[in-house]
Amino acid sequence: MQSGSAAQAGVQWRDLGSLQEIHTNEKEVTEKEVTLHLLPGEQLLCEASTVLKYVQEDSCQHGVYGRLVCTDFKIAFLGDDESALDNDETQFKNKVVGENDITLHCVDQIYGVFDEKKKTLFGQLKKYPEKLIIHCKDLRVFQFCLRYTKEEEVKRIVSGIIHHTQAPKLLKRLFLFSYATAAQNNTVTDPKNHTIMFDTLKDWCWELERTKGNMKYKAVSVNEGYKVCERLPAYFVVPTPLPEENVQRFQGHGIPIWCWSCHNGSALLKMSALPKEQDDGILQIQKSFLDGVYKTIHRPPYEIVKTEDLSSNFLSLQEIQTAYSKFKQLFLIDNSTEFWDTDIKWFSLLESSSWLDIIRRCLKKAIEITECMEAQNMNVLLLEENASDLCCLISSLVQLMMDPHCRTRIGFQSLIQKEWVMGGHCFLDRCNHLRQNDKEEVPVFLLFLDCVWQLVHQHPPAFEFTETYLTVLSDSLYIPIFSTFFFNSPHQKDTNMGREGQDTQSKPLNLLTVWDWSVQFEPKAQTLLKNPLYVEKPKLDKGQRKGMRFKHQRQLSLPLTQSKSSPKRGFFREETDHLIKNLLGKRISKLINSSDELQDNFREFYDSWHSKPTDYHGLLLPHIEGPEIKVWAQRYLRWIPEAQILGGSRVATMSKLLEMIEEVQSLQEKIDERHHSQQAPQAEAPCLLRNSARLSSLFPFALLQRHSSKPVLPTSGWKALGDEDDLAKREDEFVDLGDV
Repeated sequence: MQSGSAAQAGVQWRDLGSLQEIHTNEKEVTEKEVTLHLLPGEQLLCEASTVLKYVQEDSCQHGVYGRLVCTDFKIAFLGDDESALDNDETQFKNKVVGENDITLHCVDQIYGVFDEKKKTLFGQLKKYPEKLIIHCKDLRVFQFCLRYTKEEEVKRIVSGIIHHTQAPKLLKRLFLFSYATAAQNNTVTDPKNHTIMFDTLKDWCWELERTKGNMKYKAVSVNEGYKVCERLPAYFVVPTPLPEENVQRFQGHGIPIWCWSCHNGSALLKMSALPKEQDDGILQIQKSFLDGVYKTIHRPPYEIVKTEDLSSNFLSLQEIQTAYSKFKQLFLIDNSTEFWDTDIKWFSLLESSSWLDIIRRCLKKAIEITECMEAQNMNVLLLEENASDLCCLISSLVQLMMDPHCRTRIGFQSLIQKEWVMGGHCFLDRCNHLRQNDKEEVPVFLLFLDCVWQLVHQHPPAFEFTETYLTVLSDSLYIPIFSTFFFNSPHQKDTNMGREGQDTQSKPLNLLTVWDWSVQFEPKAQTLLKNPLYVEKPKLDKGQRKGMRFKHQRQLSLPLTQSKSSPKRGFFREETDHLIKNLLGKRISKLINSSDELQDNFREFYDSWHSKPTDYHGLLLPHIEGPEIKVWAQRYLRWIPEAQILGGSRVATMSKLLEMIEEVQSLQEKIDERHHSQQAPQAEAPCLLRNSARLSSLFPFALLQRHSSKPVLPTSGWKALGDEDDLAKREDEFVDLGDV
């Protein structure tokens, strides 16, 4: 804004230069006219010039001058120094979302600064801020100074950003459809993408054959055209003895849906609860129905079923949301001073969020189910109200631990398609893409990715993909050109794409899938998504310990004391009653018997596996003790310069590995040339890490950034920290972040 004297501006924004310098820069930038790149179907809505974007550095605030624009796809800042960037230093570029772009779906909270007071912005404003702060769901923080922007432009840009990021939307008004319509004739799928989409009967039959589950289970097409249930996919798998008419009885509820089969014949299934009824007659009908269904999967002594009720005996969605809301605040840092202020109480804040403990509980539950299937040869039936949240999470983790195919990139993508996309996880609601109900927003899929990261971090050679792959996959949740994470069910997607519509003359929309990584990244950048440590074939070395032990574990690990063990869950004396009472929605906590046997079996199984060398193409279990569950540093700390490790973390190891791979490839090409007596020009191997001296733990999302080596600590904390010698010793512990 133009109100306020130059003297006040000099005091409040002293590091941004004088007004004369700003006006001089304005002339230069006007001549440059930085181009706004629009996607097909993208439209400019509003913009403001003479905006200063703050750059975090030390305790001062430095600004980059430019234009702030808002389209129906993103908020973008066009700085005057973009042309000066070294392209060789920013090779890991996202082709869809730039460094200074924020998709509208990625905006978490918007704040305004009024007279140095930070306030949340929403609805119609009577007064407009001097400073705009945007917190993003990928944990970026953008700060824009509007003090030198024309008042009309400030009103237009602030109102526009608030409206287009916070106002409730209709599904058809999402940019996803504008893009699909505009790019209809230009959409090209990647021929190298062999992800199984599970949208045909053939895909399910292939999965049954791959897991040897086709002896006891069958793929059915009873829901083709979504005639029976809009919640279920068109095709799925049920036990062979189950009559198909049973699926139609309660619209797919109370039916055991097959997820995966183990090599020993045991299977993982899931089931949604029957509707709650008060009428005794209807309850009796439901009980008889469930009795018949249960007999198709529980035939002792040949087949025994263990039921896991995830709705009442496990985490609640409210717990997950509350924990993550606290957890993410640790990383939404506005400035360097705030970083060091919170750093003193980092561990207590981390523990009080309970996010890492929730991850541990999810992994523990998956190990318990794995033990039942692997060691006890039992079928496991997961129960949940709609079988579309925690069922997706736990079933995916179990398969990741038990099936090495799911640890390849194609296998992992196919797993997400099967269990999450076709499994009916409500991405539209859980990510709150429509901004219609904040209470429905729960980061269940992000929790899954964090659990997967724990496995990847502990057992790198077992996975074909890297943590960078997981990080960009989490970012893709908020990019509305991919259909993968923008619908609540396959039915909703097909209906809105035009496949189920009555208008046969219009061509169905061909929406992009997130698995086509060439849309977002060039081939060179995609090399960072593939793990060079991945073990292609099993290599059992008895002299080698299974996991990688890291020297430093204090930083960013949760210093848990022995946590209170959750109430031990046992079995009902009569498994049929257990199943029925769960599915009918009865309160059964008083009926569950404590059993030491289950806990003893788990501990014996867990300890036995960890005492042996790891077969990276066999069963894979994570460590779940407190210090072993760590913060996913790359995702949560990548935008905070103060948290970087100069030339450290895994990036240093990855740099050397890729350099060695390039050298081996080069030598192999020379050998091939000599062998064939050809003098063909040498093809240069992809190189993203050649200048490793400029790298830090923020790579590949940022290069080496300067920050204060002397933290600004509040005086109230000095007594707790001790004297200078003690502080120096502690500094060594904090600086060496190691492999967190």
